Amino acid sequence: MIRNTFRKELKELIRNGRIKIAFGIVVLLLAIATWISGKQYRSVNEQYATAKTAERSIWDNQGEKNPHSAAHYGTYAFKPKYPLSLIDHGVDKYAGSSIFLEAHKRNEAQFSMASDQTGLARFGDLTPDFILLFIIPLLIVLLGYNAFTKEREMGTLLLLKSQGTTIWKLIFGKWLALFTPIFLITLAAFTIAGAILSNLKDFGVFKWGNLGILCLVYLCYYIIFINLVLLISSKVKKSGVALVLSLGIWIVACLAIPKAASNIAEGKHPYPTRQEFAANILKDKKEGLDGHDPWNKQAKLLEQEVLKEHGVDSLHQLPFNFDAYRMQKGEEHNAEVYFKHYNYLKTQFESQSKVYRSLAALSPFLPTRFLSMAVAKTDYNTHWDFADTAEKYRIDVQAFLNNDFAQNSAYGDWSYKANEATWKQLPAFQYTPLEINEILSRNASNLVLLGFWLLVSFGFLFLTIKKL
Repeated sequence: MIRNTFRKELKELIRNGRIKIAFGIVVLLLAIATWISGKQYRSVNEQYATAKTAERSIWDNQGEKNPHSAAHYGTYAFKPKYPLSLIDHGVDKYAGSSIFLEAHKRNEAQFSMASDQTGLARFGDLTPDFILLFIIPLLIVLLGYNAFTKEREMGTLLLLKSQGTTIWKLIFGKWLALFTPIFLITLAAFTIAGAILSNLKDFGVFKWGNLGILCLVYLCYYIIFINLVLLISSKVKKSGVALVLSLGIWIVACLAIPKAASNIAEGKHPYPTRQEFAANILKDKKEGLDGHDPWNKQAKLLEQEVLKEHGVDSLHQLPFNFDAYRMQKGEEHNAEVYFKHYNYLKTQFESQSKVYRSLAALSPFLPTRFLSMAVAKTDYNTHWDFADTAEKYRIDVQAFLNNDFAQNSAYGDWSYKANEATWKQLPAFQYTPLEINEILSRNASNLVLLGFWLLVSFGFLFLTIKKL
């Protein structure tokens, strides 16, 4: 019975001209989106390699200069593009790709792709994740909305029941017929993406296991939609009503709830404006040690402590340049200020994430979206991890330069110049992203929510079988 139902449903799908056209359009869109993303991935990685090499060369060859001048001269930390970003671009378009590292200041990531686009970008980009998250669930609605209503309308459902047909076998056969084309198109998309990535010189480590996890996340997402569409089709009597209700589920789950969740989260836990954020940082900076101002209250206290510690009466008697020492202490104070305020942003983000998770029980889209970005390393957590690593490197750079200045010059001697070999001693910036185990651990709640949706949708489908 399962086999016969499966064959019959597949034949009907293949013979239906509208279904073939819709399926062909989705496949074509997915192929185009993957091709565009592949080209962009190559281009970004080439730019990353060129920029990273050029910036390091500029740093190494800046010539003789005072280390503090080199600190203000600064350097860049570039964010690498990871292989699975070919499938899910996440927030990379908006988050910026490089951070300028300089003395006294923590800068935001800049040069985002979105800032270079025109107003047409507000209509969205054709990317694989757009097709996977929005279009394929819509295809599921088109394929399965009349799975049971057509049997009622033609009277075949009553005939099948009168002949003693096992209902669960009928439903399972229809479920398989609906799942098979979706499974094949998903498997083909991820296989093609894997083939492209495994043959590219990428700057992230491509792993088939990570790609497989991402594929499983999307398959679970599609199974939930299949269950919901079949559930609606089994409950109503008319195909038109089933289509409207199924489209309503798609609109609410994929469009309305994510937008509402974003507005609610932002309303309950708002971020400070850029002006407020900058003003709060400036206020805390002024209350602490200013490395450039020797008459600053905290600077005078530091001076007294250092003189007492070394048992001398004058800064000239210290075995190091106190100007550089003071600047380093100022850098450490500034780092604490930035840590405090950026940590507040993270706290707000975590609070917003809790709101999202609480509303994810209303839509399978949200946990799928967050898991997809996390596995692809294009989520905010990855971006902030990169920014924190860049900030730690900036602090280390300032310590390296200030210590060189302090140890190789006397107090008041600003004429000291480090030779060119000094710059080459500084290790290059390296960022290693989180491993997949850590990523899944951090997203355990999203995995639970996706599993919850999977179990609940199968549970309701099972209850439908019993009633039929």
